[in-house]
Amino acid sequence: MAGARTIDISSVIDRRGLGPFNYKLILLSWLITVFDGFDMMMISFTAPYMRDELGLSTIMLGNIFSAGLVGMMLGGFFFAYLGDRIGRRSTIIIAAFAFGLLTTATGFAQTYHQLMLLRFLDGFAIGGMLPLAWALNIEFVPTRMRSSVVTVIMVGYSVGTAGAGPLTVWIAPHHGWEGVFIAGGLGTLACATLLLIGLPESVRFLTSKGKKPELIAATLNRFDPTLGARPDDDFVLSDERKVRENFRPSQLFEGHLKWLTLLLWIGYIVSSLAVYFKASWGPIVLEELQFSRDTAAYVSSIGGVLGAVAGLVLMRFTDRKGPIAVAVYPLLAVPLLLFVGLVDLPPMAFLIISIIGVGLVGGAHFGMVSICGIFYPSAIRANGSGWATSVAKLGAIVGPLIGAAALASGIPVLRTYALLAICPAILAAAALGIHRVVRRRDVPQEVPCAEPVPAS
Repeated sequence: MAGARTIDISSVIDRRGLGPFNYKLILLSWLITVFDGFDMMMISFTAPYMRDELGLSTIMLGNIFSAGLVGMMLGGFFFAYLGDRIGRRSTIIIAAFAFGLLTTATGFAQTYHQLMLLRFLDGFAIGGMLPLAWALNIEFVPTRMRSSVVTVIMVGYSVGTAGAGPLTVWIAPHHGWEGVFIAGGLGTLACATLLLIGLPESVRFLTSKGKKPELIAATLNRFDPTLGARPDDDFVLSDERKVRENFRPSQLFEGHLKWLTLLLWIGYIVSSLAVYFKASWGPIVLEELQFSRDTAAYVSSIGGVLGAVAGLVLMRFTDRKGPIAVAVYPLLAVPLLLFVGLVDLPPMAFLIISIIGVGLVGGAHFGMVSICGIFYPSAIRANGSGWATSVAKLGAIVGPLIGAAALASGIPVLRTYALLAICPAILAAAALGIHRVVRRRDVPQEVPCAEPVPAS
């Protein structure tokens, strides 16, 4: 029998393209993000039904929207920490079953306070799902394809958000808003069962922590059946140092990550503010502008689909050109949103231009998502992307509250689109700043670690 070998996992992954192992992992991650997006968006489409049935005011609806986002922010910190402690696989499965159960339970809420509590708990469970799914996939694909894979997974989220409108229109008239939540929760539980059966653990994470060589070998052999890895082999990451100490938030600001983390947070915050501002109040704003409830639902869904398509178009440019590509969509969105918010337009022209503007905002959000985890080493990647996602929830929380205040203030509803233009303007500046920092410090955009060291 041959002696133990030194296997550089980063080289094994980088020299391969996507294979059956990756496609299965991407599909599982894509499915759970579909229900993640559906869960977060259906509250907006069921809100008119809740308002009518439970007598909720505009401010009360804003509080319900934000309760879920506060939960997501806190859950993001918790599950990111858990993901870097016990692993990606276990944490994702725990979060999936928890938010499936809580979404189902929301369908049985009967009061404003019950809705507030359940949306908070549901958001807490969902908070860690997306960044952990990104981290797990990033750690199984070549560096040149990381932004693309994250974007493909996020399309699942957009499919869920886009489907929330038509499904609500289909289910709610016959089974009430409660039926929408029950359907979403049961679908999530079915998907969580698939994760339990088929989700792997990250070999980069295990190697960076020096854990479970037998599991590393077994997973690598599934990833590359020709490798023949054994538990007694020496597994290394030539592009990262081994980190065994517990995570400290200061690690996110070490070396070149200092400015990158700050700019990522700023861009992600304003991007989330814009997305959740429109996601929470978009259907109601369109109803206030005298469009029918069905039209409002379908138009909001079309905007979500357009954002997903824009994100897919952007992904290859992001992989090739780096963060500067993320600045393109917000720079285009600013004048469109100002135009539609300040100029009186015929109804059809208004719908077309507003859909394009909102779609560009969604595509820009995809861009921020695609780069938020690629600069961090495997040992802290869940915390890096998890903290970015959780800090971004500050914008997501404020977005619905700003919308509630704007609608309650009596300003023309149309002006909310002009107000929204502030966010992509800041996002574009942040993306350009990230690009400048990366270029000045001569750090390749796709390398995810602060201090690469040679393999021993």
